[in-house]
Amino acid sequence: MTVSGVHTGLQHTTPDALVELWRRIEALGFDWISIWDHFYAADMGRTTSLEAVAAHTALACTTERVTCGALVYCAGFRHPAVLAKAITTIDHFSGGRAAIGLGAGWSPMEYAAYGIPFPGAGERLDILEESVTCVRGLLRDEATTFTGKHFELTDARNDPRPVQPDIPIWIGGGGEKRTLRIAAQHADGWNVPFVAPEEFSRKRNVLHRHCEDIGRDPAGIRCAVNVGVAFDDDDLAAQFGHLAPFVSPGVVMGAGDELAERIGRYVEAGADQVNLALRAPWDLDALERAADALGLGT
Repeated sequence: MTVSGVHTGLQHTTPDALVELWRRIEALGFDWISIWDHFYAADMGRTTSLEAVAAHTALACTTERVTCGALVYCAGFRHPAVLAKAITTIDHFSGGRAAIGLGAGWSPMEYAAYGIPFPGAGERLDILEESVTCVRGLLRDEATTFTGKHFELTDARNDPRPVQPDIPIWIGGGGEKRTLRIAAQHADGWNVPFVAPEEFSRKRNVLHRHCEDIGRDPAGIRCAVNVGVAFDDDDLAAQFGHLAPFVSPGVVMGAGDELAERIGRYVEAGADQVNLALRAPWDLDALERAADALGLGT
């Protein structure tokens, strides 16, 4: 069954507005709500953006039914043991509804502004792989010992244990040599944003080949895509600014049956989950029209 979700950016908004949005998303029948992990707005302008772990916790305490996800935490921002403890606590606050996503990070501006070293892509992916290994051990095992280049754990215990025996662990990104291989090796889910259905299908096939190479059943990894929603080019520009040309392949336009058909192309391409990626100011009327187009709550 395909899951319908909403990915909510934390820029240009307030806690009150987010709480209203999250409650409305859940009431409309969506199954998943996620937050992102940025210090600045996604276009890297020096604008307001709320912090991810705190927002993830608020999401857990504000909702009652949906899975509470994060797409994705930047592995370079937090020690994996600290992050695993946070996600475990969020799982308790949500009554067993937490999910975690991890990515390698991509914005040198954020790293530099906060004094975090920004290594090359290869080393960032090494950090991601070590981080997900540590997080998985702390969430799944009674004790974890790990020695890597970037992280070291010695008989590390994560008590109390999460409510869920297997909190879903997602890897985000579309890099075909390393990121998708890391997902094949360590993830329960894989997520990629703003790609066309044909590109999503192609990358999904690459992921499945990595699974075959290591002897893993590809069916054990849920495949999800984040898509923007806009009514026309002007709406697209208003939401994404100068990033509009870069995200436009993964933005669906229209309303009603047209919108449903365009989202359905991702399902036909193999998506187990489609998340509508929203940015403030929230258009709740548009969200309701999207829910109607998807047949939620009927």
